[in-house]
Amino acid sequence: MVASRPDVIVAITTPAVAALRQETRDIPLIFANMSDPVDGGYVQSMARPGGNITGFTSFEYSIGGKWVELLKEAVASLRRVLALYNPDNYTSRALLSTVAASAPTLGVQVTSAPVRSPAEIDAAIAAFAKEGDGGLLLLPDPIIQANQQNITQLAAKHRLPSLHQSREFPAAGGMMSYGTDFLDLYRRAADYVDRILKGANVGELPVQNPTKFELIINLKTARALGIEIPPTLLVRADEVIE
Repeated sequence: MVASRPDVIVAITTPAVAALRQETRDIPLIFANMSDPVDGGYVQSMARPGGNITGFTSFEYSIGGKWVELLKEAVASLRRVLALYNPDNYTSRALLSTVAASAPTLGVQVTSAPVRSPAEIDAAIAAFAKEGDGGLLLLPDPIIQANQQNITQLAAKHRLPSLHQSREFPAAGGMMSYGTDFLDLYRRAADYVDRILKGANVGELPVQNPTKFELIINLKTARALGIEIPPTLLVRADEVIE
């Protein structure tokens, strides 16, 4: 791709940007799904990225607190949350800290479970489910995403309400998702491509955070778990799966 000398490249996710950065430091790179480009060393700052990379982040770390809040609102009896995360993912570790910080004010105890394999996921959920009043929170990571179907089945087996950032999760049978509207990010990335093609300096285009989020609720799954989702939450949902 770099050898073909395009005027601009759009890259989705951090691994794609990392691979491209190894090959070019002058072709403009626009990312449309990256967690923390500053901590990752891809840009100098959000306001003035410098270099040849800028784009749109997938979320801010404070969203971790919102996830706990939504689970608690959906299930008033919730007292415990199991947060599944990949300890090798710096984004997941940062999100875990905001999850843990928000939990006490909601009367929720957070148990973190570092997982790197399906076997570790199975064991963590089985051990957690031995006590009641619990729920699952799935922190974004390729390992979690790849085991989405298995996690959904385990949540149903152990009767655990669950939440993930991706809308694919409730579509696959999980109870809820709350996260960035990625289609909106891609549309906004197209605007940056247009501006660069018209002569804008990529290093002067600020990195932008998401502005549009979506809440998806699988009502069928909630009912199967014996959970009555409050009407006040249902009316705020962007999509309800029945």
